[in-house]
Amino acid sequence: MAGWALLLTSLALFAVPAFVEESTLGLLTPIPALGLVAVGVTVLTGRAGLPTLGQAAPYAVGAYTTALLGRAGVDVGPVQIAAAASAAALFALLTGPIVARARGVTTLMITLALGELTATAAARWSSVTGGTDGLSGMAPVRVLWGTTPLTGDPAVYRYAITVAALTVTATVLALRSPLGVLLAGCRDHEARMRASGHQVTRVFLGAQVWAAALAGVGGHLLVTAQRYVSPADVGFTTSSLCLLAAVLGGMASPLGALVGTALVLLTRDQLAARWPGHGPLLLGALFIAAVYLLPRGLAGIRLPRRPLRRRPAASSPHPTRPRFPEAGP
Repeated sequence: MAGWALLLTSLALFAVPAFVEESTLGLLTPIPALGLVAVGVTVLTGRAGLPTLGQAAPYAVGAYTTALLGRAGVDVGPVQIAAAASAAALFALLTGPIVARARGVTTLMITLALGELTATAAARWSSVTGGTDGLSGMAPVRVLWGTTPLTGDPAVYRYAITVAALTVTATVLALRSPLGVLLAGCRDHEARMRASGHQVTRVFLGAQVWAAALAGVGGHLLVTAQRYVSPADVGFTTSSLCLLAAVLGGMASPLGALVGTALVLLTRDQLAARWPGHGPLLLGALFIAAVYLLPRGLAGIRLPRRPLRRRPAASSPHPTRPRFPEAGP
């Protein structure tokens, strides 16, 4: 059922440029980018049970890797995707052992610190990242070697939707495999899994690498969409928005995380524009409403089913006569 929902949603989103203005697509294209970070949150927090507020860190690594490649003239999409995902996964592999051994609130604080350190490094390492001015001037991406660069908003939007759909599909299939069962087992029965011989710490480290690779692909889509990246794009706000999107959409649903990302960004960019200065208030109200009204997120909503009507039993062709008590003497 989830596979069909993902396919139909992707086809519907792919057809959006035919019905909206080109300027609107510029507001919709960041949704797949941040959506992949939120999908990584569902893998790391929803499936592995490791709460995180630092997914902006691998997101930044993927974005800056794409930007540097684009400035160097490497403009082929699959090459940039592979490089961004690999760089983000390597970042998680180096920093992950600290997180994999922590639990609960400690994990949350460590990931928050890693995210803030990464944003600070992006602001201070001006010789590579451009500092607070950011990086720009990268070439537009090409889908394949020899193809035309994607310069228009509709083409970039369709590229982002296609990459996000393929990535989320691979994630859903992996979560339905024994790997997903292993992550859930380590989350719910850690002591039992250790006693049975499983390397729980390595499993959690693998979940971090997986989630980081998803965030790296999201960073690639960010740079592809706006052809610019700065520390403002990869700070604490980004991590908190992605966590809110995962909670709103459903912590166990990658597709729900994408829908949650769309709602969060539309709330921030559209509703907050009508009431300037009230963006954080609106997002806070949305988070409280999601926690109390939708504890399982949008993916946990179940439509009421109509009760089945029982068909009356077929009348017997030889009805039995009612029995009356026999009269006494």
